[in-house]
Amino acid sequence: MAGHKHIDEVTGVETTGHVWDNDLRELNKPLPRWWLYVFYACCVWAFGYWMVYPAWPTLSGYTQGYLGYSQRAQVMSDVKEAKAAQDTYRQAIANAAITDVKGKEDLFQFALAGGAAAFGDNCSGCHGRGAQGAVGYPNLNDDDWIWGGSLEQIEKSIAYGIRNGHEQAHATPMPRFGLDGILEPAVISDVANYVRSISGTEQVDTAAAERGKATFAEQCAACHGEDAKGNEEMGAPNLSDAIWLYGSSQEAVTQSIVTGRGGAMPAWSTRLDPVTVKMLALYVHSLGGGK
Repeated sequence: MAGHKHIDEVTGVETTGHVWDNDLRELNKPLPRWWLYVFYACCVWAFGYWMVYPAWPTLSGYTQGYLGYSQRAQVMSDVKEAKAAQDTYRQAIANAAITDVKGKEDLFQFALAGGAAAFGDNCSGCHGRGAQGAVGYPNLNDDDWIWGGSLEQIEKSIAYGIRNGHEQAHATPMPRFGLDGILEPAVISDVANYVRSISGTEQVDTAAAERGKATFAEQCAACHGEDAKGNEEMGAPNLSDAIWLYGSSQEAVTQSIVTGRGGAMPAWSTRLDPVTVKMLALYVHSLGGGK
């Protein structure tokens, strides 16, 4: 009925007049004044924000706002400032010999940070995020280096790569003793047993290893050395330790002798600037201690 007010008996609050199931009524309890004032203030603030900053999409772009602010332009400005701040260090690294950079703590720490970032972007796909390597990809955390572990040698390996066609790349191949018919399968098996035996690998056919010793001296010692310690100038790995690039099983070693493997690495000098290559070399050198 118009003008009739109903007061809820339990709460003492006036109801709106809406009734359900004859006895369920809606309380007429407005929002607190302070809440309404805050809401109105937010509406005013939002309207002002729309006017001052870019806000609404249009058919040809978006409203620019009175300030003409651009988050993209701000990011580009911040990036430019960051690069300018790095230029002093990068220029110093570019002008210094790589061995001298390691002797200057501020440059060295900057180079390690830059090298770590470049490694994650360019090298971790093959060598792993932690540089732990994988089958066919060397572990860079140890001190076993196929092409040499000095700073200069690592820088050269990164810059020019391995067996990639670059004129300055490491390119000494290993003979394909099986594929090219240089050795018979039985002889290759004997050599594989011998190679595994000198590295201390267990479960080796000792009789086969003894037969393979003579073949190793005739066919392999010229590159790997009579003591099988390897030759960094030729990229011939040390076969007397327990570090294996392609695995230490009889099958894996046999396959290496048969095919020569011939893994390749990109020439990063064609993709990265000289300073980044130098920082990468310093970072990689720091992982395994280098030589």
